[in-house]
Amino acid sequence: MKIIYENKVIGMGSCVDEFQEANMFILFGNSAPAELQDYCYSITVEPIHGEIVAGQLLKVDEETYRITAVGEEAPVTLAGLGHCTINFSGQTEVELPGTIYVENKEMPTVKIGTVIQIVEE
Repeated sequence: MKIIYENKVIGMGSCVDEFQEANMFILFGNSAPAELQDYCYSITVEPIHGEIVAGQLLKVDEETYRITAVGEEAPVTLAGLGHCTINFSGQTEVELPGTIYVENKEMPTVKIGTVIQIVEE
Protein backbone atom coordinates (compact mmCIF):
# COMPACT_ATOMS: atom_id res chain seq x y z
CA MET A 1 0.00 0.00 0.00
CA LYS A 2 1.44 3.38 -1.04
CA ILE A 3 0.66 6.48 1.03
CA ILE A 4 -0.20 9.35 -1.32
CA TYR A 5 -1.11 11.80 1.46
CA GLU A 6 -1.03 11.79 5.24
CA ASN A 7 -1.93 14.33 7.87
CA LYS A 8 -3.20 14.64 11.44
CA VAL A 9 -5.98 16.84 12.78
CA ILE A 10 -4.46 19.43 15.15
CA GLY A 11 -7.56 21.52 15.88
CA MET A 12 -11.24 21.82 15.21
CA GLY A 13 -13.63 24.73 14.89
CA SER A 14 -16.64 25.10 17.15
CA CYS A 15 -19.11 24.53 14.28
CA VAL A 16 -17.60 21.50 12.49
CA ASP A 17 -20.67 19.40 13.31
CA GLU A 18 -22.87 21.63 11.14
CA PHE A 19 -21.46 20.01 8.00
CA GLN A 20 -22.13 16.46 9.21
CA GLU A 21 -25.78 16.82 8.25
CA ALA A 22 -24.56 17.46 4.68
CA ASN A 23 -22.26 14.38 4.88
CA MET A 24 -19.02 16.33 4.60
CA PHE A 25 -16.15 17.83 6.51
CA ILE A 26 -13.63 20.52 5.66
CA LEU A 27 -9.88 20.46 6.19
CA PHE A 28 -7.83 23.65 6.23
CA GLY A 29 -4.28 24.58 7.13
CA ASN A 30 -3.40 27.46 9.43
CA SER A 31 -4.22 30.02 6.73
CA ALA A 32 -7.98 29.43 6.91
CA PRO A 33 -9.93 32.68 6.57
CA ALA A 34 -11.40 33.82 9.90
CA GLU A 35 -14.97 33.31 8.65
CA LEU A 36 -14.23 29.62 7.88
CA GLN A 37 -12.11 28.62 10.90
CA ASP A 38 -15.10 27.60 13.03
CA TYR A 39 -16.24 25.16 10.32
CA CYS A 40 -12.92 23.42 9.63
CA TYR A 41 -10.69 20.74 11.03
CA SER A 42 -7.20 22.23 11.26
CA ILE A 43 -4.22 20.42 9.76
CA THR A 44 -0.69 21.31 8.76
CA VAL A 45 0.18 21.77 5.10
CA GLU A 46 1.73 18.52 3.87
CA PRO A 47 2.87 17.46 0.39
CA ILE A 48 1.03 15.00 -1.83
CA HIS A 49 3.17 12.12 -3.06
CA GLY A 50 1.60 11.26 -6.40
CA GLU A 51 -1.80 11.89 -7.92
CA ILE A 52 -5.12 11.64 -6.05
CA VAL A 53 -7.60 9.74 -8.21
CA ALA A 54 -10.89 7.87 -7.95
CA GLY A 55 -10.40 4.29 -6.82
CA GLN A 56 -7.86 5.11 -4.11
CA LEU A 57 -8.78 4.88 -0.44
CA LEU A 58 -9.36 7.62 2.11
CA LYS A 59 -8.50 6.40 5.59
CA VAL A 60 -9.73 8.29 8.64
CA ASP A 61 -8.07 6.54 11.56
CA GLU A 62 -9.28 2.94 11.10
CA GLU A 63 -12.25 3.73 8.81
CA THR A 64 -11.71 3.27 5.07
CA TYR A 65 -13.64 4.88 2.21
CA ARG A 66 -13.22 4.36 -1.54
CA ILE A 67 -12.67 7.64 -3.41
CA THR A 68 -15.37 8.01 -6.08
CA ALA A 69 -14.41 11.38 -7.66
CA VAL A 70 -11.79 14.10 -7.26
CA GLY A 71 -12.36 17.77 -8.08
CA GLU A 72 -9.56 19.27 -10.15
CA GLU A 73 -8.76 21.91 -7.51
CA ALA A 74 -8.79 19.55 -4.51
CA PRO A 75 -5.18 18.29 -4.83
CA VAL A 76 -3.94 21.82 -5.58
CA THR A 77 -5.54 23.44 -2.53
CA LEU A 78 -4.80 20.45 -0.30
CA ALA A 79 -1.08 20.64 -1.09
CA GLY A 80 -0.90 24.44 -1.10
CA LEU A 81 -3.25 25.47 1.71
CA GLY A 82 -4.15 22.24 3.48
CA HIS A 83 -7.69 22.91 2.22
CA CYS A 84 -10.11 20.29 0.94
CA THR A 85 -13.70 19.25 1.44
CA ILE A 86 -14.38 15.53 1.92
CA ASN A 87 -17.90 14.62 0.78
CA PHE A 88 -19.40 11.26 1.79
CA SER A 89 -22.16 11.22 -0.85
CA GLY A 90 -20.66 8.55 -3.10
CA GLN A 91 -21.01 10.84 -6.12
CA THR A 92 -19.02 9.93 -9.20
CA GLU A 93 -19.53 13.33 -10.86
CA VAL A 94 -17.69 16.36 -9.49
CA GLU A 95 -19.93 19.28 -8.51
CA LEU A 96 -17.39 21.34 -6.56
CA PRO A 97 -13.78 21.51 -7.80
CA GLY A 98 -12.24 21.61 -4.30
CA THR A 99 -13.92 18.41 -3.14
CA ILE A 100 -12.89 14.77 -2.85
CA TYR A 101 -15.94 12.52 -2.98
CA VAL A 102 -15.93 9.15 -1.21
CA GLU A 103 -18.36 6.27 -0.94
CA ASN A 104 -21.61 6.83 0.89
CA LYS A 105 -20.97 5.24 4.27
CA GLU A 106 -21.43 6.52 7.79
CA MET A 107 -19.06 9.42 8.39
CA PRO A 108 -16.16 8.80 10.75
CA THR A 109 -15.66 10.52 14.07
CA VAL A 110 -12.97 13.15 13.54
CA LYS A 111 -11.19 14.61 16.55
CA ILE A 112 -7.86 16.17 17.43
CA GLY A 113 -5.25 13.51 16.70
CA THR A 114 -7.24 11.79 13.93
CA VAL A 115 -4.95 10.56 11.17
CA ILE A 116 -6.14 11.14 7.60
CA GLN A 117 -4.50 9.27 4.74
CA ILE A 118 -5.05 8.75 1.04
CA VAL A 119 -3.58 5.44 -0.04
CA GLU A 120 -3.21 3.43 -3.20
CA GLU A 121 -3.64 -0.31 -2.86
